[in-house]
Amino acid sequence: MSANVQVVEPTGILDSTKAEVFRQSVEDLLQNGADIILVDLKNITFIDSSGLGTLVVLLKKIRGLNRSFCICSMNDQVKMLFELTSMDRVFEIYEDRQAFELAKLKVS
Repeated sequence: MSANVQVVEPTGILDSTKAEVFRQSVEDLLQNGADIILVDLKNITFIDSSGLGTLVVLLKKIRGLNRSFCICSMNDQVKMLFELTSMDRVFEIYEDRQAFELAKLKVS
């Protein structure tokens, strides 16, 4: 049985004004049976502390449900934020969606 992978593609700046809408969209995917949430950040230009906090809250919730939360396609600025806050060691991060798909195909 293959996992139900759902992709979220936020755009622009992930800050306090967009964090709640983003959180709710991920919650909806979980309620609809998603086993793996992949957040594709290719269209995100910047993440502030509230956006990062939202990602952490979602990670904890999803892990608590024994599901997976992955991130891909970070730009250099977002990658630097994750490295400075050591979040690159906490999240499952992939270079792009193709790298995610290759890694998940090997697992299944």
